[in-house]
Amino acid sequence: MCVTEAPESCTWGHTAILLLWQVHLLRNAGDEVTVTVEYLREAPSFLKLPLGSPGPSSEPGSGTSSPLFDSGLHLNGNSSNTAPSSPSSPVSHEPKYEKRWLDAVSLPLSMARVSRCRAGAEKVRSSAFEVQALDGASSGILWFYTAQESADWLRAVSANISDLTLQNMKMANKCCSPCDQVVHMGWVSERLGGAGSSQTFRSKFLALKGSSFYIFTSPPVSTLDWVRAEKTYNLCEVLFKVHKFWLPDDCWAQASLCLGLQDPNRGDHRPFCFSVLVGHGRSHVFSVELGSELAAWELSFQRATFLDVQRTGSKTYVCSWQGDTLCFTVDFALGFTCFDSKTKNVLWRFKFSQLKGSSDDGKARVKLLFQNLDTKQIEMKELEFQDLTSVLHCIHSFIAARVASVDPVFIDSQSIARKYMHSS
Repeated sequence: MCVTEAPESCTWGHTAILLLWQVHLLRNAGDEVTVTVEYLREAPSFLKLPLGSPGPSSEPGSGTSSPLFDSGLHLNGNSSNTAPSSPSSPVSHEPKYEKRWLDAVSLPLSMARVSRCRAGAEKVRSSAFEVQALDGASSGILWFYTAQESADWLRAVSANISDLTLQNMKMANKCCSPCDQVVHMGWVSERLGGAGSSQTFRSKFLALKGSSFYIFTSPPVSTLDWVRAEKTYNLCEVLFKVHKFWLPDDCWAQASLCLGLQDPNRGDHRPFCFSVLVGHGRSHVFSVELGSELAAWELSFQRATFLDVQRTGSKTYVCSWQGDTLCFTVDFALGFTCFDSKTKNVLWRFKFSQLKGSSDDGKARVKLLFQNLDTKQIEMKELEFQDLTSVLHCIHSFIAARVASVDPVFIDSQSIARKYMHSS
């Protein structure tokens, strides 16, 4: 990515040094000096002249300035600068100059990130954003005349970053086993601080790989970086949740800024937020810049979880009831099974379709309601777990994967984020 700005006359310093060096040579050259002038083919590119151009006249009163002293100007014409002109014009034979833009900043977009917010702030800039490269180099704040122009550039830059990230994923997957492939990864902003505290956001890099969900402070660029993640969670034991519904064409950010719109359940000023609920009732809140990115994360979480459930097949958790230690298994093919941890005797088994409801105390105890196929009566099974949240998320993952294997259209119809993509 190249950011351009109007040129400045920055060649005076180099020219002054060159002239001083020439004056020094002339003073010590003796009584006679022979000067030989030769044409250097590389000079036009240095002087911003067309290849083969002899350069403009520098006679007094000619009204032209040499490009050597104005790197922002270059000759406009063919290699001989003999453009047809009107005989009546007194300056028709003088060379033409036009403004030339110079690259001020050049940033590699591979693993780069964009942000419409100030560092750590919540509110979104409607007409500006910043690009930051992997090495920390920044474009600075790029301001645009309109919010639409800013959104167009933001989408274009983000699309290029996504394409490069996909290439990096393909290269990484060549070194990974089929069961440990990278499904999706990219930059997000994580909200820090709990309720009642001033909310700040910090950039994080997320990845869905194999059976794990990773949170990094910087992108993994080598195999060893994957074991240095800030947080790692089992995909079957987390739950992805979109925060709010938004308007098409990324209008929510502009509407929330102009009209003061706000989600009644949360105090987020950032428009595209999602949560990842993890074990023991904890959660991470993230935001992205575009609705299409939010849709991509939702789809990727569903796909990665579905693949993980199919690979894993079953998950077993130690639980207890009335002083007895039991084992509770969620199996993709068989459903739910509870057996004694010592004797391995099966106490009860139900299919996924027999689960009719559930309730929990938010701490450790859950009640599962199953329908007996023979009597059609509802049977309640009550269990206690050390990490109830992880077990409930696992049950949700297996049921969702089971439904997706039977009716993929149903899962797609429940996607809030993809409704945005289809409507925009």
